[in-house]
Amino acid sequence: MKDSSLDDDGRLLELSEEVSRIAGALTRLSIGLRASLQHVCPSSKPNEPHVLLKRIRWLIDARRKRASYIDPDLFGEPAWDILLDLLRAELSYERSSVASTCSAACVPPSTGLRWLNALEQRGLVLRQGDWRNANSSFLVLSPETSDALRRYFIEVVAAK
Repeated sequence: MKDSSLDDDGRLLELSEEVSRIAGALTRLSIGLRASLQHVCPSSKPNEPHVLLKRIRWLIDARRKRASYIDPDLFGEPAWDILLDLLRAELSYERSSVASTCSAACVPPSTGLRWLNALEQRGLVLRQGDWRNANSSFLVLSPETSDALRRYFIEVVAAK
């Protein structure tokens, strides 16, 4: 008769090794994702992404606070809000879904989708499929748009 505790110990060892293998794979994927994002959004100065991110967050917050002073219906600029949020997500190494991008632009999904399609047709925004869900996609700035927005923040916003 076999000792069941030996079987349990062996199974626990196998599970532990499997968890270690998965953790290693996730670490490699995470490092690869960060490296690929850094390739898409290179910075010329070590602190540039941090400084840009701080300025972008400030501008997004300032744009939201306008509604406290003046009717927000007068500020219908979803394209700019979408681009700002995608740049913020890029610099934060976050993935941005269609729904979260529409929400960040403070527009209904139908309006957000219309603007996203226009930005995509102009080559400013790219969609990337979600490997976990074929019906979902993530949004990123095209490399040219990312570069242009970064230059804008460095030359215009930083010049204030």
